[in-house]
Amino acid sequence: MSDRKPNSSQESAFEDEDFISKSELKRQAKEHQKLGESLVNLTPAHLATVPLDEELADAVNVARSVSRKKEGFRRQIQFIGKLLRQRDNTAIEEAMAKLVNQHQASNVAFHRLEKAREAVIEQGDSAIQALIEEYPELDRQKLRQFHRQIKKEREKNAPPRAFRELFQYLKDVISEE
Repeated sequence: MSDRKPNSSQESAFEDEDFISKSELKRQAKEHQKLGESLVNLTPAHLATVPLDEELADAVNVARSVSRKKEGFRRQIQFIGKLLRQRDNTAIEEAMAKLVNQHQASNVAFHRLEKAREAVIEQGDSAIQALIEEYPELDRQKLRQFHRQIKKEREKNAPPRAFRELFQYLKDVISEE
């Protein structure tokens, strides 16, 4: 065994509470680049809801104008990641989370409407009654009419016009709540 003492600078680096390993720094850099790429992929309307300073907004716009297949796009994303590392990203991350939650909520509402439509088609009067109990503003007669039309369309292999109209009717009435 050797009697070598550990290097005091190495020892103090591991004891320091603010020490961040090189691999952790790389992970953080990758996360910032992913955040930057998701900013670039947003629609202009959604991007306008995210609080960006002028320098960061310019960098995002440059990345949008550069072809995604070129090396310049990759470097621009790295630059955006660097800019994000130099800032407090809490407001940006909150805005992005809000956009994601909005999208998920609209998907849930869409699936709920699809289920209601399928129930009306498959179960008929029992599903119509359940829907009217939940949404009294729905018209029972109109729902029964859609049910009959859809059955006729399916028997004749006709285009699903009533199928689409039922979905639109449910969307209009249920979404107004």
